Amino acid sequence: MSDELETLLAEIRACRKCADLPAGPRPVLRAAPGARILLAGQAPGIRVHETGIPWNDPSGDRLRQWLGVEKDVFYDPARIAIVPMGFCYPGTGRSGDLPPRPECRATWHSRLVPMLGDVELTICIGQYAQAWYLGGRRRATLTETVGAWRDYAPGLLPLPHPSGRNNGWLKRNPWFEADVLPHLRARVAALLQ
Repeated sequence: MSDELETLLAEIRACRKCADLPAGPRPVLRAAPGARILLAGQAPGIRVHETGIPWNDPSGDRLRQWLGVEKDVFYDPARIAIVPMGFCYPGTGRSGDLPPRPECRATWHSRLVPMLGDVELTICIGQYAQAWYLGGRRRATLTETVGAWRDYAPGLLPLPHPSGRNNGWLKRNPWFEADVLPHLRARVAALLQ
């Protein structure tokens, strides 16, 4: 790992900007030189916060299935960088986890992402990652954004969050499984060869 990236990751993991978080700060991310895929999600859930392992929950199981990769590949930071929009568990609101705190994006992303110069595909999981990475190219709704996935290729691919809370969305949008997932698996497989 480059010294500069290693130093920055150590700074991020030691970050305490959000000391007021209900469960306290515990930045969870993975990155290394050579990663060709960047997973940009929302923020860790409570189970991830407790273990310190990103996507270590049922959502992660579904995401790995969508990507067509096993855990050993998924957790190899030199192959897949995992950089959520918020690095710490934000707490729970009325309808699930709260949005990622903006401090991470404002403090770390503009320094970290450019150091991942080998990334060829950024997978934008959920509305917060899509807002950051797609900017004004994002559509009015998540469904429209994911439906326009070809418009962002080959470097970006928007996905819904793989949470069980989105089972209804997946049932209402069968095109996602029929069209997007085969493309996603093929693109990931090609980049990981």
